[in-house]
Amino acid sequence: MLDLLIRAGAVVDGTGAPSRHADVGVRHGRIVTDVDGESATRTIDADGLVVAPGFVDVHTHYDAQLTWDPTASPSIYHGVTTVIGGNCGFTLAPAGPDHADYLMRMMARVEGIPVDALSSGLSWDWTSYEDWLGRFEGDIAVNAGFLVGHCALRRSVMGAEATEREAKDDEVAAMQRLLADALRAGGLGFSSTQSNTHNDAEGRPVPSRVATGAELIALAGTVRDQPGTTLEFITAGCLSSFSDDEVELMTGMSLAADRPLNWNLLGVSAANPDFHNHQLAASDTAAARGGRIVALTLPHVMRIRLSFLTGFVLDGLPGWRETLHLPVAERVRALSDPEVRARLAAGADSPEAGMLRGLAKWERLDLAETFAPETAAFAGRSVGDVAAERGIDPFDALLDIVVADELRTGLHPALPEGSDEDWRMRAEAWRDPRTVVGGSDAGAHLDMMCGAIYSTSLLGSAVRERQLLSIEEAVRQLTEVPAQLYGLRNRGRIAANAHADLVLFDPETVGHGPDRTRNDLPGGAARLYAEAFGIKHVIVNGVEVVADGSATGASPGTLLRSGRDTETVHAAG
Repeated sequence: MLDLLIRAGAVVDGTGAPSRHADVGVRHGRIVTDVDGESATRTIDADGLVVAPGFVDVHTHYDAQLTWDPTASPSIYHGVTTVIGGNCGFTLAPAGPDHADYLMRMMARVEGIPVDALSSGLSWDWTSYEDWLGRFEGDIAVNAGFLVGHCALRRSVMGAEATEREAKDDEVAAMQRLLADALRAGGLGFSSTQSNTHNDAEGRPVPSRVATGAELIALAGTVRDQPGTTLEFITAGCLSSFSDDEVELMTGMSLAADRPLNWNLLGVSAANPDFHNHQLAASDTAAARGGRIVALTLPHVMRIRLSFLTGFVLDGLPGWRETLHLPVAERVRALSDPEVRARLAAGADSPEAGMLRGLAKWERLDLAETFAPETAAFAGRSVGDVAAERGIDPFDALLDIVVADELRTGLHPALPEGSDEDWRMRAEAWRDPRTVVGGSDAGAHLDMMCGAIYSTSLLGSAVRERQLLSIEEAVRQLTEVPAQLYGLRNRGRIAANAHADLVLFDPETVGHGPDRTRNDLPGGAARLYAEAFGIKHVIVNGVEVVADGSATGASPGTLLRSGRDTETVHAAG
């Protein structure tokens, strides 16, 4: 007898093959494709629904959240059944309790996870990577695997000096031993960052940014010895343009590990096609030498949210930092002062503001979310509209709302969705074998965005509305492609005896809502959250974890351990 029978759905199996109407069975957590004559304990009528493999998100920061939220919300509601954490060099282990304060404040700074949530939601009593990793066994609703972060390795070995100097040979060797132990315990690989946007709570470069290329190559080489592992890396050129030295370093890391190296995040624009073509050329350079470099790219225009409460990005405007770092009550008073307003406006519109000067076109900011009764009518409108209605200067209109909201106002810089040519080129990039659709950053930057929408955005916007991809190709990009990059055993496809990770969705309504603030983190801390539409059922290892948009409370997720749950993907394929 089957545990579950899914009847009459449009099966899109993850391979890119044409959909077919068929029944799919589940027995003992595995998929059964030949269900003729089988009875079942439970049946789901999937008429009108697509039945697809569960989506695989390879770039998340759910390391902390999964300890208090086994569903990895809201990703699970957007059809994601497998998440990979520990990206960008940022993990909570193997550094132990002696480093808790530094790691919490660093994570709050670089990944936008509130310190209150990290301090009250985590025990911070692990003694090793294995001790930390084992806490997820049998207690998560999604499948989850984790890389081993360079910053925690460096901090464990070098302490406070990790942010101050190059490592000595014996310290690199100690990091290699710690990494090897973590990989043997089940870590899925090694991650690091050298991005100049990654600074700790004191404004210093995070530990991995002080590492030499030789240290990175040595640690990548350690990955080679553990089956089923991989590399993830962020460098300054990911945002600007890769230098020859950066391409050489990434290629060297891939060759040392004999593994693919993925990086985040490829932007695509018809206005500057040379940029993304240059970035993708790094993959060709690596391939010519037997390595592999893979770019992650998003299927939607990433809209970040700004606020005068966090001050992130805004505090980069000339003369703004001092004001935006005042305590909240003092900041509210300062932003009400005409002289302070004049000084801030002048700084934002000065040549010294550089690329951020565009923010000084205040009338173009959208008021994404407001919080006070007197500002409720302004939500969803532009600052320019409100200013015109009130007959005042746009900057004054903005700050009047911000002050009334006690700084919580959510602001979206005006970003065009792009031309038809932009979208055509983006779709071309999604299909490129040098890329993987992903880069959600789900679980991080909680004050700026909700990256979990990437899957429902692809299916709703790119497939249904813009018709840029077939539904079969879109599902393949969300399932088989990322699963193969990480060597996930028997996941990413609907096939006989594969793990029964499944999502059933309505292709006519699948999509997502706008990001909205929720104060549901430990300690009452806030995050941005976006609802999913059209995702009817989510099944992990044969057990339903989401039914009609609500979590069932089941925790059937597998803690993915390297070698056991992953197979080796070599750099040369």
